[in-house]
Amino acid sequence: MPLWYHTIEVAPGVITPGLFDLRGVSDKLPWPDVRGLRCLDVGTFDGFLAFELERRGAAEVVATDIASHEEWDWPHHMRLRGPEYMREVAGMQTGRGFEVAKELLGSSVERTISSVYDLDPERLGQFDVVVCGSLMLHLRDPLRALVAIRSVCRGKFMSSEEIDGQLTVLQSRRPALRLDGRSDLFQWFIPNARGHRQMLEAAGFELEHWTRPYSNPFGPGHPPRARGVRGLAINRARRLLTGGDGVPHQAVLARV
Repeated sequence: MPLWYHTIEVAPGVITPGLFDLRGVSDKLPWPDVRGLRCLDVGTFDGFLAFELERRGAAEVVATDIASHEEWDWPHHMRLRGPEYMREVAGMQTGRGFEVAKELLGSSVERTISSVYDLDPERLGQFDVVVCGSLMLHLRDPLRALVAIRSVCRGKFMSSEEIDGQLTVLQSRRPALRLDGRSDLFQWFIPNARGHRQMLEAAGFELEHWTRPYSNPFGPGHPPRARGVRGLAINRARRLLTGGDGVPHQAVLARV
């Protein structure tokens, strides 16, 4: 396995070398009660959130993801080299990490091929609980994606997404987004905390409650962080905002 996105404990003391390690923040998220319910994880990648739904007692968990690296919403300058890079670091096929983790965990989560844009209740049915993590920043049309998610949700939706720390501090009461689309980070829109919540409202969800900004911690497979003056300043600012070292996020629990 060349690349793991999620750090998953697949056996006692045995973890995958993920880029991010959500184990320490998982219990801080606003999980609804999923016991006995039909649940969906959108954009599952290696499956951390899907397996967590199962661990929390969901009766059925479906995890969706795209079929190939070409299906990402690549910015114009990355349309050719983006898929090539992903094939080099993650393998020719998507979902390999998920399948390995599923087998080692003895999981019954079902992985289904579907772009978030193509979620359809006629094909997948509807779900009591839907979760989605760290996906919207990689989408050219996040509001279209959220509307599609709402179409398959008949209960609660938990959205955990990266937020822009500077905009969250400087414009805490106004929804705002930072547009990228040109860097090699493969990011499109990164909202402030208020913007994240308003995106859900614009898609037709009703907010229930949300977390303070927190960090998705870096995992053992993450490249070394910048240690120059600018890098240290960014890391310090993130720790002041979120109380931890990692990428600033906010989690929101909403309902249809």
